[in-house]
Amino acid sequence: MAMNSILSADNIKKALDAFAVADSFDHKKFFEMIGLKNKSSDEVKKVFTVLDADNSGYIEEEELKFVLKGFAKDGRDLTDKETKTFLYAADKDGDGKIGVDEFTALVKD
Repeated sequence: MAMNSILSADNIKKALDAFAVADSFDHKKFFEMIGLKNKSSDEVKKVFTVLDADNSGYIEEEELKFVLKGFAKDGRDLTDKETKTFLYAADKDGDGKIGVDEFTALVKD
């Protein structure tokens, strides 16, 4: 499933451009810019399944590094600092990975 079947390609491009510089990524602003914050929980879960590259039911730290590429092939990799900040914000049970409920809560927060 392509992200642009859920989200506007223009919004994705604008958000990726806004966070093109290393260490500029802010997940709250990003989710707002791409319009994900206003989507239904089911749509957010669809986005989660695209980002869960290995279909494990979780987004692990290694997958999180490449999260922007999940939205568009030309998205940049997150820095280690951005990855850890993103993981820390979402990982409420402390297991080192993001489950679908944690991801949904983070997006809707």
